[in-house]
Amino acid sequence: PIAEEPEMRVVPLSYVDALLSLDDDVILIVLRLGLIGRFWRTAPPFQSKTKRRSYDAGFKLKVVSRAEESNNSIASREFCVDEKQVREWRKTKADLKKFPKTKKARRGAKTSYGALEAELHTWVMECRQNGYCVTRMGIRLRALHMAKDDKLKAPGIENFVASAGWCTRFMNRFGLCLRQRTKISQKLPKDLDEKVMSFHSFIIKQRRIHNYDLGDIGNMDETPMTFDLPSNKTVASLGEKTIFLRTTGNERKHFTVVLSCLANGTKLRPVIIFKRKTLPKKVKFPPRITVRTHDKEEIWNGRPGAALKKKQSLLVWDMFRAHTSDDIKQLAKSSQVTLAVIPGGLTSVLQPLDVCLNKPFKDRVRKMWHEWMSSGQAQLTKVGNLKKPEIELIAKWVRDAWEEIPEEMVQRAFKKCGISNRGELELPKIPV
Repeated sequence: PIAEEPEMRVVPLSYVDALLSLDDDVILIVLRLGLIGRFWRTAPPFQSKTKRRSYDAGFKLKVVSRAEESNNSIASREFCVDEKQVREWRKTKADLKKFPKTKKARRGAKTSYGALEAELHTWVMECRQNGYCVTRMGIRLRALHMAKDDKLKAPGIENFVASAGWCTRFMNRFGLCLRQRTKISQKLPKDLDEKVMSFHSFIIKQRRIHNYDLGDIGNMDETPMTFDLPSNKTVASLGEKTIFLRTTGNERKHFTVVLSCLANGTKLRPVIIFKRKTLPKKVKFPPRITVRTHDKEEIWNGRPGAALKKKQSLLVWDMFRAHTSDDIKQLAKSSQVTLAVIPGGLTSVLQPLDVCLNKPFKDRVRKMWHEWMSSGQAQLTKVGNLKKPEIELIAKWVRDAWEEIPEEMVQRAFKKCGISNRGELELPKIPV
C-alpha cells in the first residue's frame, strides 16, 4: 500500500525564526524527541498590528462602578479592558463625572491665562444671574479689558488678542454655550419668480423712460422698535432650561423708526415716531434726527436736492396700506415721484433696507442698549424697578447707529435687490 503523504502545514515565519535562534544541540534534541509540534504550539503567536481603542466617559464610569463593586480584575475581564486602565480610570473618577458621557479623551493643552479666564467666567455668571445678556463679542471685549489688569498678568499676555477661536475654547472649558430663541421667518409666495420678474421689469421700464440718477432712486421703510432691545442670543451654562434676561419691562412698548436711503449710498435723516400726543418741552433732542408724534413728515420730498429742481424720482417701498392710499398717490404724482410697490411677502427679497440694512442697524442700537444696561446708568423707579431709557437717549442711539452704516453697504443693498444694477438696462427693451 502506498503510504499517505504527511499533511502540509504552513509555519509562521516567527516560529522558524524562534527555532533557528536555538543552539544546534537543542535543535537536535528537539528533532530526536519529536517535540517540534509541541514547540510550534508553545512558540509565541504571530503578532499583528491592532488598532488602539478609545472609550467614552460613560463606558469608563461603568467599568469603575463594576470595579468598586467587585475588584479591578473582574471588571477588566467583564469589559475586556486592561486592568491597568481600570486602575487609571478609578483614579480619575472625579474628572470623568464632569465630562459629557460621549467625551472620549482629555486632549488639549492647559490655557496660559488661567487667572484671567477664571475671573472672566465669574463675570459671565454674575451677568447671567442679574439677567443681563452676554454675547461672544462682549466676552472678547471684556477679556481684552481684563488683560490690562496687573493682577491678572501672565506670561505672553501682551500678545493676547481675544480671538474668536480663543472665545470658543474658553466657552468649552467652562461649559458655556450660545442660546438662541426661535424666530419665524417670512413665508415666500408660491409664484415667487413671476412676481420678482414683474417687479424688476417695472423698475427697468421706469429707468429707461426717465433715466434716473442713482441719487433719485430711493427706498423707505418703517421699522418698529421697542424701548427694550434684549439680544436673541446669550452665553449661558450648558443644561440650563430657563434663560432669564433682565430688562426694564418695556419690551412691548413700541416706537417707529423711518429709514430712507438712496442708491448712490446717501442716507437720509432718520425719523422717530413716538406713540404719544405731544413731546416734552424741556427735552433737547440731538441734531441730525427728526422726532415726531405723527407720521405726516414728508421725508422723501425733504431729501437733499429735492427742493432745488423738480425732477423725476423713483421710490421703492412695501405694500403697506398707507403707501397705496389715494392721498399718497396724488401727492407722489404732484411731486413727480414714481412709486414702485413691492409685492406682498417679498420685502425680504426686493427691499434693500430689509435685505441688508435693518439688521446691522438694529444690532448697533442693541449694542448701545446692552452697554447702557450693564453700565448701571439706568435709573430706578420709586418701587425699585428699572426705568426705560429716555426718548432723547433713544434718539441719540438711532442717529448714531444709522450714521455708522457705511455708504458702500447701502449701494450693495440696492444692487443685490436688482434696483440699481446697470447691466439690467442692457436687456431687450420693454414696450412702453
